[in-house]
Amino acid sequence: MSSLHTLAFEIGTEEIPAFDLHRATLQLEKLVPEALDAVRIPHGDVAVYTTPRRLIAIVADVADETEALEEVFRGPSVKIAFDADGNPTKAATGFARGKGVGVDALERREENGVEYVFATKSIAARDVAELLPGVLEGVITGTSWPKSCRWGTTSEYFSRPVRWLVALLDERVIPVRFAGLTAGNLTRGHRFLAPGPHEVATAADLLGVVEAAHVVSSEQAREAVIREGVAQAEQRTGARAELPEKTLLEVVNLCEQPTVLVGTFDEEFLRVPEEIIVDAMLMHQRYFPLYDADGKLTNNFIVVSNGDPAHADTITGGNERVVRARLSDAKFFYEEDLKHPLETYVDRLDEVVFQETLGTMKEKADRIVALAKHLAADAQLSEADAADAERAAYLAKADLVTNAVVEFTSVQGVMGSYYAAACGESDQVARAIADHYRPRFSGDEPPASDVGRIVAMADKLDTVCGLFAVGQGPTGSSDPFALRRSAIGIVAMLEAGLPVSLAAAIDAALGTYQDAGIDFDRDAIRAEVADFFVTRTKVMLRDGGCSHDTMDAVLATGVEEPAQIIARTYVLEAERLGAPEAFDDLATAYARANNLRDADLGVEVDEALLSDAERALLAATDEAAACVKEALAVDHFGAALAALAALRAPIDAFFEDVLIMDDDLALRENRLRLLNRFVAVFAHVADFGKMAKGAK
Repeated sequence: MSSLHTLAFEIGTEEIPAFDLHRATLQLEKLVPEALDAVRIPHGDVAVYTTPRRLIAIVADVADETEALEEVFRGPSVKIAFDADGNPTKAATGFARGKGVGVDALERREENGVEYVFATKSIAARDVAELLPGVLEGVITGTSWPKSCRWGTTSEYFSRPVRWLVALLDERVIPVRFAGLTAGNLTRGHRFLAPGPHEVATAADLLGVVEAAHVVSSEQAREAVIREGVAQAEQRTGARAELPEKTLLEVVNLCEQPTVLVGTFDEEFLRVPEEIIVDAMLMHQRYFPLYDADGKLTNNFIVVSNGDPAHADTITGGNERVVRARLSDAKFFYEEDLKHPLETYVDRLDEVVFQETLGTMKEKADRIVALAKHLAADAQLSEADAADAERAAYLAKADLVTNAVVEFTSVQGVMGSYYAAACGESDQVARAIADHYRPRFSGDEPPASDVGRIVAMADKLDTVCGLFAVGQGPTGSSDPFALRRSAIGIVAMLEAGLPVSLAAAIDAALGTYQDAGIDFDRDAIRAEVADFFVTRTKVMLRDGGCSHDTMDAVLATGVEEPAQIIARTYVLEAERLGAPEAFDDLATAYARANNLRDADLGVEVDEALLSDAERALLAATDEAAACVKEALAVDHFGAALAALAALRAPIDAFFEDVLIMDDDLALRENRLRLLNRFVAVFAHVADFGKMAKGAK
């Protein structure tokens, strides 16, 4: 019985970008076991550890040898493999050659009454230590990166230059070669606290040696250290830290031994809008802001250091100087911007190109104003709210050319709202300017007011329609202008109750581009944009748990408005789940009626020819049709479904008692007209046939 060993493999590098490192961690968790399995190396669990300067895989229970393998392959039938004289044909020789055996080694076996030739290929066990150099080199080259570099005089690529390799099978060094390096048993520690080299006696010791050299070896462990340090800082300061997930992940992967420190900046900077301060700290410096019990920003902040904790005061002082410089810039830009009313920046939007064919941001602002006017009228806003929507649309993009937004781009919109309020614009206008980029992502809150939602929808819809008009719509996974996100934002606002028609808004948006002289096929682009929104709506419904056939049943009626599609699909799905058997029976009956009907015959029925079951179905159908029309007129989809559900008993009785395809042509055609009339009731509600059992 062979013994089992521990395999340790470390790729030591220059500092890898934080998010690239996170993706590589996830890759290695699959890549390492797959690489071992590909050459049939028996092994146990694979554990992956990563820091900015290293990628480590520890594999337990690695065997001495690969598993011996005997593979049996079935080839052509004997009739095809050999001619009448028993000589092998090209089919037999080709099959044998492909399997690495001689023709003489082929065996004949019978399967299901047919005789075939078979090739048996034996693969002997191999020494694992001999295979590992190639396997581990494949792990290095098989790791993909968004960007790679080449260094020195070699041609190999990696995310950052590889500086050392460790590969051990217990005490045995595995000579993995890459980029002029050969793996050994020497690792490195923390760049400043214990650079090394440090000798690793055996594979099982690698993590211990690394961690003894001031390296916290995993993302999870570093995050735990940071969160514990933040909790202690909160206790000391009496403040609460904000740890955005994305920034926290980045900080976790920027250090090998994190130390949490608290810095301070001058209180005078708190007169600058909070968003600029937070942007300067989070986005530019990866510091975490601290808030008091009332949720107000304090002049303290958290730094996660990768330096020597013994020099914490020096590190804190250095970071405070950095913050002071950044906030001094922010204060200067803010105060300079306030010297001019926000409106004075609008004309300068001609200096900013929106899109090569679609013109400048000033031209986009003009289109947003026109579209906001249309939407305000469609939503029947009051005169005052309509004026606010138009004014907010006019000013929404003005802050793009202010000093503060040029320097701190993530606060666009927000700064516009501060400048609008400072120059006397109404609160509603200022709030709409701040909110017009919302919702920024799935799950984000939409603008609070209808005025804000109208400006946000006008901005997003102008972008979607314009880029489709110039052939820049999303393709596959490519969506450089984030149009899918814009569409989801619009759909979310419509679902939240913005009372406007998307179809009419698309027409209005495309009209502004035609008026501007942009050349495109309006009907074709309108169809593309409408379908794009329907597709986004279906994605949102699918994510919400709705089944495909329920969505298809609603969409088959031709409804295009996302709010209606969503509301109807959820109601239909709930009814279906609430009474599945009755629902399936009605769907099956509808599908049967729909398959039998003859649309060319119309829906006018001769009542003199009707039997009792037919009269009952006619009366129920007409009553349901009236109820459905009334329910849909007030958008009460549940009531429309209830009216359809009442048709189940009469249609069941009809199919039970009536021979539809009667030999008497008059009776047959009259019954088909009745089915046409029955099916027509469903036309504007849902195509139940798409939900019938077995429907394709």
